[in-house]
Amino acid sequence: MARAVNRPLIEGCVDSYASAAAAVAGGADRLELCANLAIGGTTPSPFLFQQIFQELSTPVNVLIRPRFGDFLYDGKELEEMSKSIQMFRELGANGVVIGVLTPEGTLDRERMSALMAQAGDMEVTLHRAFDMTRDPMEALETSVSLGCRTILTSGQAQNALEGKETLRQVFEQAAGRIDIMAGSGVKKENIREIYEHTGIRVFHTTGRGAAEDSGMRYRKSSVSMGLPSLSEYELWRTSQEEFHACAELIHSL
Repeated sequence: MARAVNRPLIEGCVDSYASAAAAVAGGADRLELCANLAIGGTTPSPFLFQQIFQELSTPVNVLIRPRFGDFLYDGKELEEMSKSIQMFRELGANGVVIGVLTPEGTLDRERMSALMAQAGDMEVTLHRAFDMTRDPMEALETSVSLGCRTILTSGQAQNALEGKETLRQVFEQAAGRIDIMAGSGVKKENIREIYEHTGIRVFHTTGRGAAEDSGMRYRKSSVSMGLPSLSEYELWRTSQEEFHACAELIHSL
């Protein structure tokens, strides 16, 4: 039996157990598990995956991204990605989220094929490397021919609302052959507008609320351990209430 395409679905993008639990309680149909969302996401710890997989009853797709930055990978990075896919497949992941580009800004068919072969019967989502390609329609057709299950995209814009016209065009060309999942900046305030313009019913969101204050009482304001633009004393997590509001909207489409 052919699988349903474009059925209402909300995927929670999470990088901690706390966020995963909040998304599941809020109605997530699936999780995308990452590390380091502040830099766009990287491959998560297998131990975090096991906590979530064993304790939360929601399918988990795992981001496979060895580092911050572009999607042009060398041989050692590709070897690391392949081994990571093998590991998460053996641990029971529902799917993997991958993307590899050529220097010319096209989807790298050869290297994507090798990673997908490692994935076996897991679901494969092409992540927002799609948004960095020269020609989204060409990338769409390559994704379909490779056998990807889903494309996660903002419509090649800073967020999905800004990219809604390209999202509409990609969704129409996809014509039910692959799920187009709108992601980046998806909030309860814009889900219906994106849907009404594009027809897309599959959405990806962190469902974040306001930043939570750290429990640290002593604070060293003169030193930063990471990005200077981010406070060491703020925690960004999924809000169950925000996620639930998004899920209710999407499940009603």
